[in-house]
Amino acid sequence: MPHRQPGGLHEQLLGALPFQLTAAQQRVCEEIAQDLARPQPMHRLLQGDVGSGKTIVAALAALQCVENGYQVALMAPTEILAEQHYAKFSAWLTPLGIEVLWLSGATKKSERKQLLASIAQGAAPVVVGTHALFEDDVLFRNLGLAVIDEQHRFGVRQRLALRMKGSLANDGAPEAPAQPHQLMMSATPIPRTLAMSYYADLDVSVI
Repeated sequence: MPHRQPGGLHEQLLGALPFQLTAAQQRVCEEIAQDLARPQPMHRLLQGDVGSGKTIVAALAALQCVENGYQVALMAPTEILAEQHYAKFSAWLTPLGIEVLWLSGATKKSERKQLLASIAQGAAPVVVGTHALFEDDVLFRNLGLAVIDEQHRFGVRQRLALRMKGSLANDGAPEAPAQPHQLMMSATPIPRTLAMSYYADLDVSVI
């Protein structure tokens, strides 16, 4: 599922930021944008210290997918970390007319039902949450990008469960899932050669 290069929303967000991207952030953004434009699913690790700007890089990647008509899911291992991502994504994307939804294990049952319907219908372009995102009843209309923060804190099956969230046919029936692009983020230093050997086909970007 190739996504064409970033467009208007991407430039709007960059213009609204109270800071300019560093050279390292610009470099990894370009690496990710090129991956998203390819037909093969991206499988990339974004590595950087806390405060290095991984979240804004992920937000810009999300915009590229949304501009191409796809949904984005961002999953974090704890509610505190997921809420931080939700707050930042909401502050950056809501002014651009992009709704950001929040889903966690603590979401009320009545609210959860509405959220799941929005996700399945494709009305929710960006969804941020915890482990609740890969539960069986969470179905995406057209998931184009799965972002997993602190990926080492999730098991292999958990990461795969989110990546394998399929698309839905026009009648609401699940189709054979088209694998979305996957961006994993970590503040834990992992030597590039070790990461590539351990994760096989993983590409690595370092801020």
